[in-house]
Amino acid sequence: MKTKVLNYQVIVTPDEYPDGSGRGYSANCPTLGVADDGATIEEALSNVKGAIEAYIESLVDDGQVVPVDPEQAIMTSVNISTHNFGDRPTCAQRTTS
Repeated sequence: MKTKVLNYQVIVTPDEYPDGSGRGYSANCPTLGVADDGATIEEALSNVKGAIEAYIESLVDDGQVVPVDPEQAIMTSVNISTHNFGDRPTCAQRTTS
C-alpha cells in the first residue's frame, strides 16, 4: 500500500457555546469543506484531522479526486481601514442575547 503525505491549511477560530456554558474552538479546512470543533485548540485540530482523514478515505474508496492545497500557498491577513463605519459592530464583535 502506497502512502502519501498531504498537507492542508486549517483555520482555527474561537467560538462561544450557544448555551453560554463556555468557549471552544472551531477548526475548518476550506479546501475540503471539512470542519470540527473542540474545547481547546489542540482538541479542535485533532478532531478536524480525524474528519479530514475520514473524508479523504471516503473519496479514495469512491474513486473520487482528492483536492489538495497548493504547495506554495501563503496565508496571511490584512488590516482594512473603513470610513463611515461608525460604532456598528463587526461579526466578530456581535453578541447574541
